[in-house]
Amino acid sequence: MSDQSRPPRIDVRGPRFVAGITAVLLLVDVFLGLVGVSAESRSFGWFAYQPLSNDLAAPGGMLGAVLAARASDPAFILLAVIAALFVWGVVSPRTAPWGVLYRKVVQPRLRPATEFEDPRPPRFAQGVGLFVTVIGLVLHLSGVPWALPIAAAAAFMAAFLNAVFGLCLGCQLYLVLQRAGLIGRTSAAA
Repeated sequence: MSDQSRPPRIDVRGPRFVAGITAVLLLVDVFLGLVGVSAESRSFGWFAYQPLSNDLAAPGGMLGAVLAARASDPAFILLAVIAALFVWGVVSPRTAPWGVLYRKVVQPRLRPATEFEDPRPPRFAQGVGLFVTVIGLVLHLSGVPWALPIAAAAAFMAAFLNAVFGLCLGCQLYLVLQRAGLIGRTSAAA
């Protein structure tokens, strides 16, 4: 394989730095989710609101109030911001804020990198984080109790493992899917 066909390599410390900041944000979100709207006890069963009348049909009815309350929950807002950062990391990783912070402020203060990696697995991992957080946001708006803090906790665990131990679960998933031939493999030249 020639050097031109290989994707550019990145410093392995960059994704770990990004995971560290993401883990801190997600830990704050888990805390907010445990004390906010998503943690309020409901006596209605699985869903937070089960209509007893036709209030849902009226403009600005009970559904609008419930959605507004859930969407204004600080944990929801923070997880939406984190999801937006995941989108940024997937769409344009070179301009994502934590990557730029690492390259402009942190990396110049470190020794030159000795280990490099393919940027595709960390980018895929950002997509996995996006998927998990979006599921938590949608389920939270749907009224599923504890969905938001559970999704934030799952994303936190993955970010923590990457930041502290260098174990990127999304990267490992990428490699498994690549070995299975489902993603990331170009056809071999004959």
